[in-house]
Amino acid sequence: MSKILIINGPNLNLLGVREPAIYGRVTMEDFLKALAADYPSVDLDYIQSNHEGDIIDAIHRAGFDPETKGIILNAGAYAHTSLAIADAIRAVETPVVEVHISNTAAREPERHRSMIAPACRGTIAGFGLDSYRLGIEALL
Repeated sequence: MSKILIINGPNLNLLGVREPAIYGRVTMEDFLKALAADYPSVDLDYIQSNHEGDIIDAIHRAGFDPETKGIILNAGAYAHTSLAIADAIRAVETPVVEVHISNTAAREPERHRSMIAPACRGTIAGFGLDSYRLGIEALL
């Protein structure tokens, strides 16, 4: 069984209620149930934190775990500001796929540049929650 860690960053604990025109009305908990049903041979682990250090710690733990085949990271606004998260991604052996629910290139100018993208295997953005599903496919 493949193990994949999904990490969500700041404010993503509010999925389903936060700006539904951008992020939709489905909670992450409900979406994770659907993902688990769609990928029964994948052990999906999930964490969400509003704190940069917690995200870095999770990358470090999973990044050297031989059972973890990949990390799907939606760093939220930290994608545009965090050299520390980019450095954590570069420091680990496990591949990381950056995902965003919205098309960040079509949003405010400060969201157009990702500081973590160069450290990731790839970036998927703009497909709603299906961005996570595409991330799983990319890692498998």
